[in-house]
Amino acid sequence: MAKQHDMPEDLFRVRHSLAHIMAEAVLERYPDARPTIGPPVENGFYYDFAVGQPFTPEDLDAFEARMKQIVKGNYEFKRREVSEAEARRIFAANPYKIELIDGLASGAGDDMGDEEEAQPAGQAISIYSQDTFTDLCRGPHVASTKEINPDAFKLTSTSGAYWRGDEHNAMLQRIYGVAFRTRRELDEYLQRVEEAKKRDHRKLGRDLDIFVFDDEVGPGLPLWLPNGGILIEELERLAKEVELRAGYDRVRTPNLTKEDLFLKSGHLPYYAESMYPPMELEGVKYYVKPMNCPMHHKIFAAKQHSYRDLPMRLAEYGTCYRYEKSGELFGLMRVRSMQMNDAHIYCAEDQFEQEFMGVIGLYLEYFKLFGIEKYVMRLSTHSPKGLGRKYIDNEALWLKTEEMVRSAMTKHQVPFVEVPDEAAFYGPKIDVQIWSVIGREFTLATNQVDFAQPGRFNLTFINREGKEETPLCIHRAPLSTHERMIGFLIEHYAGAFPVWLAPVQAMVIPIADRHVAYANQVAGRLRAEGMRASVDDSTERMQNKIRKAQGQKIPYMLVIGDKERDAGAVAVRLRTGEDLKAMPLEQFIARAVPIMKSRAPDL
Repeated sequence: MAKQHDMPEDLFRVRHSLAHIMAEAVLERYPDARPTIGPPVENGFYYDFAVGQPFTPEDLDAFEARMKQIVKGNYEFKRREVSEAEARRIFAANPYKIELIDGLASGAGDDMGDEEEAQPAGQAISIYSQDTFTDLCRGPHVASTKEINPDAFKLTSTSGAYWRGDEHNAMLQRIYGVAFRTRRELDEYLQRVEEAKKRDHRKLGRDLDIFVFDDEVGPGLPLWLPNGGILIEELERLAKEVELRAGYDRVRTPNLTKEDLFLKSGHLPYYAESMYPPMELEGVKYYVKPMNCPMHHKIFAAKQHSYRDLPMRLAEYGTCYRYEKSGELFGLMRVRSMQMNDAHIYCAEDQFEQEFMGVIGLYLEYFKLFGIEKYVMRLSTHSPKGLGRKYIDNEALWLKTEEMVRSAMTKHQVPFVEVPDEAAFYGPKIDVQIWSVIGREFTLATNQVDFAQPGRFNLTFINREGKEETPLCIHRAPLSTHERMIGFLIEHYAGAFPVWLAPVQAMVIPIADRHVAYANQVAGRLRAEGMRASVDDSTERMQNKIRKAQGQKIPYMLVIGDKERDAGAVAVRLRTGEDLKAMPLEQFIARAVPIMKSRAPDL
């Protein structure tokens, strides 16, 4: 949900008001529907309804047409404060509103669909009315529907949604809409959405044979096809090269561990809901690991270290398992099995700045390689109210480590924004939001400070004075997980990966059967240079083979006929449609191999 400070106030009011207007239109067509919550969100709004059947596209058209009539009717939004008893009378027929009122009456507060803050028991409850519709709501809204541009909003889709996002609750029907100030802004947004659909990693992932999901395997557990396996291998090769230069050591840890490890680390009290339930063998509980850090701590603790050993950087592409709620799973972006570009840096306090900013440098190196031009670094800090419940209870260390991060980022002139109450339970962190070339936002990398776990595991090193000292630990994942990173890259490149990443880099296309033998020689020569080359020796016509290779977004198509075979040449076409004409095979190799090896962005 969007809070008012996340968007301009005028748009917040317009979008919030349109959610109520939509609810009015829905109730006119379906009087038995029960409105639940309807907040403004990024780019628009939604409202959830308890209704007997799913809404249809025809319903959405009818709702939108009626909404435009209501907007043009110049109806006022009237706010009124009511007692708990009156609120219960007004919404007596709607159990969802009664549940929200229960929350307000208890003093616990509730969101009421628009991020309602907690209110003391007995405080007056606010309702808003426009035309024939009244809703339980904190506001704010426009003064009148005349402030809404009837040509600048649109209902876009409908889907199922669990009440309060809990899969154990009733399934509701959600209607999404978008809203802007002008028709031009709306049209530009809808155009971006259409482009995003073409780049949807879930569709392209199937079309390009990268990954699949299977019900018998389980939701959120991707199966990587051979093309996906190549993407994973290339990303790992990149990470290993970069981390080798940066002084990382690679380790491996098991996917299963005893419960005691996560009790010691402190994860179980804070993280249990996101972990798979334990299995018990011979009276001992075991968990599949949701993170690698406790095991890396054990590796550090396996021997005594001196200050000369630090910083120690332990890296692992470890597979972790987290129980994401079914309703939150989304392609590769939210999964239950993930392979993380993980590492933990153990350092002395006077090494912290260099190590922390070294990780930030890795971010920037990767951003340049992948052509990521827009990003935001978010310093996530703690909230004193969460100490002992959400965060390790040590206010002094929280303030100290947050200032260490803040100071390092400022000193090195790396822009960042601060976000309160979003830290890891063991320390502050820098999270990175990135945007693809079409403007879609992704949460990708993380760089976390840990002042708690080294002490919990009794990790020490012998300092220059010959005394034991507890190191700081930095948790970092610049390339996120394979799942999220590849999902992002599919959409970022629209599946047309740079040559170094492309699963098939060159498709050799013989025109006739008599050219197949030479085509295989060409493919073998390319493979000897490290290129991933295949031969399309099907009986299809040449133009069909070319179209097929272009559909698979293969960078190079090498067409072979009599002239090319006799001259030891290839006719080169790019996936962009550009025809480079015939050239000697060795000339093509001299052109393509450096592009591949340098990880250049272009063909």
